[in-house]
Amino acid sequence: MAAVHAVRVLVGLRHSVALQPRFGLIPVQLASTCLLRRLCSTNAKRTESKLPVCPENESLLENLNLMGVDVKMARQRQPGVLRKAFTNEQGLFQFLQSKGASRKVIAGIISRYPRAVTRSIEHLEQRWGLWRKIFNTDSEIVTIMDRSPESFFRSSDNENLEKNIAFLSSLELNTKDLHRLLTTAPRTFSNSLQLNKRMVEFLEDVCAELGGKNPEQFPKAVISKNLYILIRSTKRVRKNIDTLRSSLKLSDSELLALLEGHGANILDLSNEYLQRNFNSLRQKMTSLGCRKADIKKLILSCPSVLYSGQDTLCVKLDCLIKGGITMKQIVEKPKVLDYSTQNITERLEKLQSIGYDFQKSGINVLDSSKKRFLAKMEKLSVSPDDSV
Repeated sequence: MAAVHAVRVLVGLRHSVALQPRFGLIPVQLASTCLLRRLCSTNAKRTESKLPVCPENESLLENLNLMGVDVKMARQRQPGVLRKAFTNEQGLFQFLQSKGASRKVIAGIISRYPRAVTRSIEHLEQRWGLWRKIFNTDSEIVTIMDRSPESFFRSSDNENLEKNIAFLSSLELNTKDLHRLLTTAPRTFSNSLQLNKRMVEFLEDVCAELGGKNPEQFPKAVISKNLYILIRSTKRVRKNIDTLRSSLKLSDSELLALLEGHGANILDLSNEYLQRNFNSLRQKMTSLGCRKADIKKLILSCPSVLYSGQDTLCVKLDCLIKGGITMKQIVEKPKVLDYSTQNITERLEKLQSIGYDFQKSGINVLDSSKKRFLAKMEKLSVSPDDSV
């Protein structure tokens, strides 16, 4: 119908041109031309929108169902894979089975990361060999794949993976750190080698700027404490370092000590989040009578408090204060803030039920493992007057 209407418009346009010398209808001619173009464009778009979408590969779907794969989940995760004409699901199944993976594990891997079926046997063998340079047994790799399929299959560039493994090993990261990087931050190994080198060189420069004596060792110290640092930009890390320096009024030596210690844990946060949490903590502590020195001491002792969202941190402080603990005690033992609000609340209630005196016995009991806390509670229930 749109095409018929366009022809009618064209006829009308010619009529308008014929009348032009007599009536000077140039504006009408231009308007009609624009209308014709719009109609043709609209008709083309409608035709384009009706182009058939490539159907799913029925043979692939049948094979996946026979293998016990959750096809619905696979379709949600990576729908394009199910429309590929050529896949290697049977080869993948046999390969993983030869490495000790059960049918259930293989099905779970494909369900959560369907793109795995696009990898060739040659690629899988090569990648497995690279992983075995880090892991001692096939079963370790199968366990990691079962937990995080993406860590093994995300990148298809084996050459880049090999280069990154060699480079990160040259930093003297131990096997445990490389294990954790592969499983927790696999994008590190998908980065180009130059991108990883840039972050390492940046960290070396930071150490040198702050008067550090071993810039070559500094990246290792930071990476081992913050596995996500290599998948962040140097710009973000620089802004966070500058924020910590200016907010806490740190000297070069204080800042270096913080970054070499647990301060490295917060360098991957977004700068806005870090700044917002610091401002919230400062306002809350100031309202509770703390000085700037107290705020600085607490953060230097336990920088992980800046991981907690502003509302969460305030709730924890209120909970502790209400439970009979002073800000002075919190500043001295800030790791108590690492526990969840629920955990803090439950422990406070149990201690209050036996009349525990925080002013007399301190708050060390709150900063302990579940096993040690329960053992202490059992002891206090028998001898409630014992101090920690």
